Amino acid sequence: MTADDTDNGWDASAAAWVAHLGDTGDRGREHVLDAPMLAAARASGARIALDVGCGEGRFCRMLRAEGIEATGLDPTAALLDIARARDPQGAYLQGIAEALPFADAQFDLVVAYLSLIDIADYRTAIAQMARVLTPGGTLLVGNLNPFATAVPRDWPEGKGGWVWQEGRRRYYAFDDYMTERGYKTAWAGIRITNYHRPLSAYMAAFLGAGLRLRAYDEPPYTGPDPGDADKFARAPWFNLMVWERR
Repeated sequence: MTADDTDNGWDASAAAWVAHLGDTGDRGREHVLDAPMLAAARASGARIALDVGCGEGRFCRMLRAEGIEATGLDPTAALLDIARARDPQGAYLQGIAEALPFADAQFDLVVAYLSLIDIADYRTAIAQMARVLTPGGTLLVGNLNPFATAVPRDWPEGKGGWVWQEGRRRYYAFDDYMTERGYKTAWAGIRITNYHRPLSAYMAAFLGAGLRLRAYDEPPYTGPDPGDADKFARAPWFNLMVWERR
């Protein structure tokens, strides 16, 4: 990995992250992923859920509003403080995805909502998520499509892949797609480590953990902004996967 795994930046970025999300989440969450993620959670029939990498607890609160008993887990204490303040009746624990502090087969739904890109040892994390699922339980994953994390080499930190010409997006550039790596990214006062892996690496990890793919989608943008509609239509930014523990 090219980024320093000992400091992923979340402690220093927690306040900026909460300010960036606001009450409704960023545009990708609010207008792309939220609705299909909630629909998949409902369709799972789950009653007890674990949100791995819950951050400030936003999706846990959404699950609880659906009548699903949700526990949130995150390594960042400052984000958990916000989660507990906003949801005093909720359960929010500090811990890491690579060593989930739960018994086998404890949850019928496990959620990884844009958290896999923050986890250095994703193979162990996915195996842990499968371990705590009940047989027949659902692992619900919302993730960045890997082309979006294949940052072109030598580009400035936080630049992203869009190439602009004459004030408009011309195309999206990516590089070194097959090379797993960490990289620093920055926006809105946030500076964190994300991780790139090719889709085949993720799929091998899920299948290797004894999971069966039940659904795959690249959800469309549903919001009102024409610029965002153009961005999300030209490049499918997110993927959504529903896995079942065999």
